[in-house]
Amino acid sequence: MDKISVVGLTLGISALIMGQVIEGGHIASLMQPTAFLIVVGGTLGAVMLQSPLKVFREGIRMTRWVFVPPPASHAALIRQATGWSQVARKEGLLALEAQIPRINDPFTRKGLQLLVDGVEPQRLREVLEVEIDAWAAQMRQGARIWEAAGGYAPTLGILGAVLGLIHVMENLTDPSKLGAGIAVAFVATVYGVGFANLVFLPMSKKLMAYVADGVSQREMLVDGLVGIANGDNPRIIESRMQGYMA
Repeated sequence: MDKISVVGLTLGISALIMGQVIEGGHIASLMQPTAFLIVVGGTLGAVMLQSPLKVFREGIRMTRWVFVPPPASHAALIRQATGWSQVARKEGLLALEAQIPRINDPFTRKGLQLLVDGVEPQRLREVLEVEIDAWAAQMRQGARIWEAAGGYAPTLGILGAVLGLIHVMENLTDPSKLGAGIAVAFVATVYGVGFANLVFLPMSKKLMAYVADGVSQREMLVDGLVGIANGDNPRIIESRMQGYMA
């Protein structure tokens, strides 16, 4: 669990609610289902319209990373690659073939298979870097749906405010309905700006940071595999891979 995400979200929402209370307002006045429906429903609809289904699904799937980050295994990869290099120096590259079935990560498994197959170091790097670029592009597209949501939400908030004011104008002769219309008008703006700046945009930035970390982790693995292919000393390989953790 990423505790800082939980604390940050709780702090942001609490600050808004406490500000409302300190100013003498009521918390209940911020609870407007109509405004919530307009902002959240409209924003998701706009994001779905702009995104291919595959990208939208990936963005939704990545949402869990905000609170449960993908495992960071830099140290484990270094130990793994160092162990492979020692086996390769003693028994040859073909001895690593027995390690392949034990690997769950598809990228790592593919890299080790190419190494065992005797692919030239430069070609090994080229093949794996193409896969890294493809993976990173896919993940960034998924993360950007939340950046897009952060752009649409304030506009949908304004739209909700306009709809609320239209409702007010239609009921000028009925004072009992004026309060609800005005509340929807202003709360919709709060929801739009609040969701954009407290939820959607921060989520996008955090997801992009995890994607960058995943790219770094894969590049570190590629560097280790290329070192093994070149016959480098295990200590040199370990030292070079540790540079990615600086």
